[in-house]
Amino acid sequence: MSRDDGSAAGTVILAFVLGAVTGAAVALLMAPVSGEEARRILGDRAREGRERAEEAARQGREFLNRQRETLGSAVERGREAYNQARAATPRQAPGTPDTL
Repeated sequence: MSRDDGSAAGTVILAFVLGAVTGAAVALLMAPVSGEEARRILGDRAREGRERAEEAARQGREFLNRQRETLGSAVERGREAYNQARAATPRQAPGTPDTL
């Protein structure tokens, strides 16, 4: 049985963002621009990457919180259904035969 708790999606997003930032940094280092211009561009891209990562982390937390709430309400509904079914079923004394 597999379990998908959203961590795989978070890992993929993080890897994508880190790959994009690394690729942009390499491209800038290889481009024919001055050192000052390259540092400015790298700083801008790093800030953009950080903002994207923060947004992805925020969305991941929101997703997990929604899933936690959904699971909690499902468990509560299950308990209520169990208790209702248990209350509706007549209890038999031990040792008495089942009659159907």
